[in-house]
Amino acid sequence: MNEKIFLIIALIIVLAAAGWLILRPRGSKVEVTAESQSGDLMIEPCEIKMNGTRYKADCGTLVVAENRNNATSRLIALPITRIHSSAENPAEPIFHFAGGPGQSNMGFKPPDWLLANHDIVLVGYRGVDGSSKLNCPEVSAAITGVGGDVLSSDSLDNLSIAMSACSKRFIAEGVDLNGYTIPEVVEDMEAARKALGYKQINLLSESYGTRVAQIYAIMHSDSLKRSAMIAVNPPGHFVWKPEIVDEQVKYYAELCRQDTKCNKSTSDLATTIRDVNLSMAKRWLFLPIDPGKVKVVAFSLLFHRNTAPIIFDAYLSAEAGDSSGLAIMSLAYDFIIPNMMTWGEFLAIGYSSDFDPSFNYRGEVTTPGAILGSPMSLLLWGSAANFPVAVIPEEYRHVHPTDIETLLVSGSIDFATPAEFAETELLPSLRNGQHIVISEQGHTNDFWSFQHAAAERLLTSFYTTGKADDSLYTHLSMDFKPVMRFPVLAKILTFTGLLLFVGLGLLINHFIRRHKAARVSRSREN
Repeated sequence: MNEKIFLIIALIIVLAAAGWLILRPRGSKVEVTAESQSGDLMIEPCEIKMNGTRYKADCGTLVVAENRNNATSRLIALPITRIHSSAENPAEPIFHFAGGPGQSNMGFKPPDWLLANHDIVLVGYRGVDGSSKLNCPEVSAAITGVGGDVLSSDSLDNLSIAMSACSKRFIAEGVDLNGYTIPEVVEDMEAARKALGYKQINLLSESYGTRVAQIYAIMHSDSLKRSAMIAVNPPGHFVWKPEIVDEQVKYYAELCRQDTKCNKSTSDLATTIRDVNLSMAKRWLFLPIDPGKVKVVAFSLLFHRNTAPIIFDAYLSAEAGDSSGLAIMSLAYDFIIPNMMTWGEFLAIGYSSDFDPSFNYRGEVTTPGAILGSPMSLLLWGSAANFPVAVIPEEYRHVHPTDIETLLVSGSIDFATPAEFAETELLPSLRNGQHIVISEQGHTNDFWSFQHAAAERLLTSFYTTGKADDSLYTHLSMDFKPVMRFPVLAKILTFTGLLLFVGLGLLINHFIRRHKAARVSRSREN
């Protein structure tokens, strides 16, 4: 593979790492008209092409109140898409809830085998999709940090000020921030169910979406038949705990020890990561290295089994004296993090669900001497005090018993939603629950990316019978070989930059010489 092709592929991987694809809603622009009323559904036939197949669908707009607890609330419009099943008499439809918060709910492309017996319904998330988008450029600008460390007190203070400024602007523009909560999202989905004429629905939720599904089961249990949750997030776990993160790194270190190639690179992967974090270089060549940005990117890429080895490779290289991979991670942060979320919706949903004003987030998630700690919690929750949202009712901040047939699916190396919380905190409340832990699988992307036949059998059996058949899953050993290497990418980018710089210099010199020659020629003619 020549360097140009490799560079293009590497850049694509960097920007798409950890599955952080900023999803855009499909369909036409949605808006509220003067005649609109809450609950209105305007929908018409459309066609959607997925996986090379064209599916009949319905595309339209659902009108809802911004805050159902306010009688004078303004109306907002949400996109809605129903993809029709290929079956003549399909079973209950499946409503899909994507991860986030802060990301679209309109980007799911269901596999053919789900559409074989179910309509799939996508309803936009308020604050991200539709007529009301809580974009926060103030946060996007401030989240890049100040003073060379995005996790420093100065950076967190600056981010907190940006959050406050963003919220004040929303309020001045007439946005009711108290309408952007999970219970309101649930009511949007329930309004869609009623408008589409479904008696009962199934749910398929991922990550943050599993919290929506849990609260749906509390608010409208009669509307649900079966609920499958992938990468489960029980109440309270929008905050990542540093001790849990470090235990997960140790789990990876043990897998590395058992791998014949990985164990030749380090005697203890966890110790390598800790030592590099404690004595990180401040720059590589002319590229600065922000230690906070490195840790945030490291944590984020550890979500999935195909990106985690890229991080391990960068740390192992740094231990050997080559910090170029860390420099690329620091640089990648500025391309990925500022625009990876619709920050206003992220803050409103996240903080209204799990924020505890009496908790000292900066103190509790700052752990000197940690292996990795919880950099994302420190970044997002250590700045949270100045975003004015009302906490949702207490009943929705706790697990509730339910008779709904529920499937929980976890990965054993999922840093975002560790399997232990689904097992110990949510499963005991599910009278008809089942928890499947897939070994050496990470966050949501891994479920859809590996062992496709097993995933198909798991979900189709569950939606058909209420019992999930996981018999096709086999142990998939962790592969520590990185699909790309940040240190190599750093050299390519540096070499390419130098070539461009030299080329630009030669070009400028060429034009200067031509200009001088022309002046000399004109002088002789005169």
